[in-house]
Amino acid sequence: MKSDPVPGACAVQALACHDGRVATVQDWVADEVPVALQYNGISHAVMLASPLDLEDFAFGFSLSEGLVDGPADIHDVALEPAPEGLVLQLEIASRCLARLKERRRTLAGRTGCGLCGSESLQQALPALGAPVRPFRTSPEALSRAMSGLRRGQALQAATGATHAAAWCTAEGEVALLREDVGRHNALDKLIGALARGRLPAADGFFVVTSRASFEMVQKTAHAGVGLLAAISAPTALAVRSAEAAGLCLVGFARGDDWVAYAHGERLAAQAGSAA
Repeated sequence: MKSDPVPGACAVQALACHDGRVATVQDWVADEVPVALQYNGISHAVMLASPLDLEDFAFGFSLSEGLVDGPADIHDVALEPAPEGLVLQLEIASRCLARLKERRRTLAGRTGCGLCGSESLQQALPALGAPVRPFRTSPEALSRAMSGLRRGQALQAATGATHAAAWCTAEGEVALLREDVGRHNALDKLIGALARGRLPAADGFFVVTSRASFEMVQKTAHAGVGLLAAISAPTALAVRSAEAAGLCLVGFARGDDWVAYAHGERLAAQAGSAA
């Protein structure tokens, strides 16, 4: 095991068996802590997350959940330790706070799955808004992006227990990458980093190490990004949502292989096709 500290990981002792031999070893395991989000002193959610890039997480979660309309609506973010975990204290615009209070009257709570606590189908599956700007890239760029995603996962390399999300240029270069024990959290952190950096999200595309669920499509479309590529499969709801949002949705993106489930012509137009 590497002796240098690994951000987001804890060193532990364990018993390991290799080639029939059992020995005591030291290993890195991914840290996972409860992170509470409070808005103007009002508790809203508690998420289990990696204790990395939490200011990015605060911005990305707030934007993805529709709690604020833009990064300018977040006036301040403070991270405070608590006996049970960490607290993100956000100060947001008064109109956003009023909307949050109204939402709390009808929403019992949310989880990482995104739908628990919704009282109606409209709350559970909100409209995705205007279609995103069409985004086109080449299969070669997609393959380059997936390779860069794999190489950039320092926490995953140390622990084998985290997800990653990256924002890539049209040429497939990884420009930003965030990791977390939760796939939703990794994408929220990435969206928050883009917002905080005032970067043109629509000029690039997202690649993720997870499956492509409805919420991953929802977060991508809300960020204005026109292509989401996942290493694993999408769900049927994610495919339908991507079609409606004008978002190119790619699954099983591994090496030079990929399967486009929505608006795949934006990739296929530059690739060889077969019946």
